[in-house]
Amino acid sequence: MFKLRGKLLFVSAVFFLFSLEIASAQQVAPAGSDVLWPMPTWQTTTPAAAGMDSSLLIQARDYALTAGGSGIITRGGQVVMSWGDLTTRYDLKSATKSIGSIALGLAIQDGKMTLGGTAASYNPYFAAQILDSGDPAWVNQITIRQIATQTAGFYKPGYGQGLLFQPGTMWSYSDGGPNWLAQTITVVYQQDLKVLLFNRAFTPMGLTGNDLTWRSNLYFPTSVNGVPVREFGSGISADVDALARIGYLYLREGYWVNQQIIPQSFVDQVRTSVPGVVGLPELTPETHGNASDHYGLFWWNNADGTLANVPRDAYWGWGLNESLIIVIPSLDIVAVRSGTTGWQYPWKPDYNVIRPFIEPIVQSVQTNLAPVIQSVTAVPNTINTGQTSQLTVTATDPDQSPAMLTYHWQILSGGGSLNNSAIASPTYTAPGTGGIVTLQVTVSDGEASVQQ
Repeated sequence: MFKLRGKLLFVSAVFFLFSLEIASAQQVAPAGSDVLWPMPTWQTTTPAAAGMDSSLLIQARDYALTAGGSGIITRGGQVVMSWGDLTTRYDLKSATKSIGSIALGLAIQDGKMTLGGTAASYNPYFAAQILDSGDPAWVNQITIRQIATQTAGFYKPGYGQGLLFQPGTMWSYSDGGPNWLAQTITVVYQQDLKVLLFNRAFTPMGLTGNDLTWRSNLYFPTSVNGVPVREFGSGISADVDALARIGYLYLREGYWVNQQIIPQSFVDQVRTSVPGVVGLPELTPETHGNASDHYGLFWWNNADGTLANVPRDAYWGWGLNESLIIVIPSLDIVAVRSGTTGWQYPWKPDYNVIRPFIEPIVQSVQTNLAPVIQSVTAVPNTINTGQTSQLTVTATDPDQSPAMLTYHWQILSGGGSLNNSAIASPTYTAPGTGGIVTLQVTVSDGEASVQQ
């Protein structure tokens, strides 16, 4: 819902000015909305009330429990199923990379670095510590984006003191590259990343040191200029409640209760494949398959449809022992799982391994998915009495089959007129008197609808 507010102005004559107020697209869940937040704890609901088939959720849970551990499934910000000890902290292994991406988002938001900037330009210690680089010029070419997309060329081990190929020419999974990025972000902030993330993200999200810990660096010097250095390759231990909250932060596009913790634009880049990376050859295709086609910024995804029965907007953090933070925006779902053992060993990103967990969760959603309103705009957004503004709603249907959307605009109060209330982009004409005008648009796919 949005409003046209009337303001009395004194010029050569008295008239009213109408200015269209629309929530910023960056603010996904503005204060006062009906979005639920797990503060201080999660609300719970039944699968049926969440529009989910409990038998399929049980199927997913039972598969998860073949390796023990704990898990939580949420929909619409409410827990619909959980299992195991929700307060046990598990070593998350490579899922640390996905959590570490929050620090990268903060650094970009704060203007500390850009994805296209080179690591050497931000970290004066970087180039000198790469001992085996093939061509010495390669080290200074490495961008932040290449590290975050696993295309920088680093060796696999956490110390990562060598390059296997020219940056940006291949894809190769590494722990060393992410650890270099953790050091680089530490240098630009001159602050322990554990302190940074608790101050800026974890504490506002209701997390404490009982929920999440971050060990000292096992591979690099434990400090730089006296500041502790953490790892991104591994090193975080957390309970599944913490994982669910982190997944929910990403589901809400970086927004939490009343603040934008990380930019929505950054989340958009994290969760899908990166142009220029898609199609790159993998150094070890026998281990990583077509990884370059479904890897974002430290998060795996289904953008290429490898999991045919899972929405393409699904993405997840994933580490050894199947530490998983799964986010499915089109279904409003977060599903997490962790434990001391997983469903495979040694670990590799074989999507068939997680298929029996994620597919039943997706298939449990019983109802047709409502359309998603992406934006509502008015051009111009300031008009005088009797003047017109072009209203436009942009919406998509998240179901994987094509759908014809219908639209219905209503003037709830304040007067004025619409030239056609049943199209996506009608013309609104302001009334001749002042006041507050409130309009509402409903978008339907014939079965489910959404209003704003």
